[in-house]
Amino acid sequence: MSDDAVNGTTSPSPAPAASEPPSVELAQMALEEQPKVSFSDQFKAFSKFGDTKSDGRLITLSQSDKWMKQAKVIDKKITTTDTGIHFKKFKAMKISLSDYNKFLEDLAKTKKVELSEIKQKLASCGAPGVLSVSAGKAAAAVDRLTDTSKYTGSHKERFDASGKGKGIAGRRNLVDDSGYVSGYQHKDTYDAPK
Repeated sequence: MSDDAVNGTTSPSPAPAASEPPSVELAQMALEEQPKVSFSDQFKAFSKFGDTKSDGRLITLSQSDKWMKQAKVIDKKITTTDTGIHFKKFKAMKISLSDYNKFLEDLAKTKKVELSEIKQKLASCGAPGVLSVSAGKAAAAVDRLTDTSKYTGSHKERFDASGKGKGIAGRRNLVDDSGYVSGYQHKDTYDAPK
């Protein structure tokens, strides 16, 4: 007998673990050294990707193309045009896993690529989603266009030397009624008679 049974106490049962969304589980499995995600698991995940009503049994051409792009199967040798041609042979908007295997066999045979290589890439590409986010190409253009030191004409008058905007003073043509001509360098240096 255990000590709890002898003393008449019971230990609380461990709380059930919270179930994680399938995509999170797949992402964690994909990050491990020996990925445990199978081809059929990936098929189910990508067939649900972008389609909230999908049950994971049928996949569309666009979902397949997203999967192949993420797995880097689509390249110069295999294009989305090729996948479209081979997918449309099934005369259906969505195909099952068994038909998808036939689709991959046909595609691999036609494009002279190893089927096992394609399936291995598809199985090890990770959870569906955008994994590689690049810095925007427009960043350099935006930096160039917002660099106030390169402004010319009346636009440069709208900013001070540090590049901070002058606000309304930079947009209005304020009249200087100090008595000096514009551009005079030695303003207020004349000693007034005492």
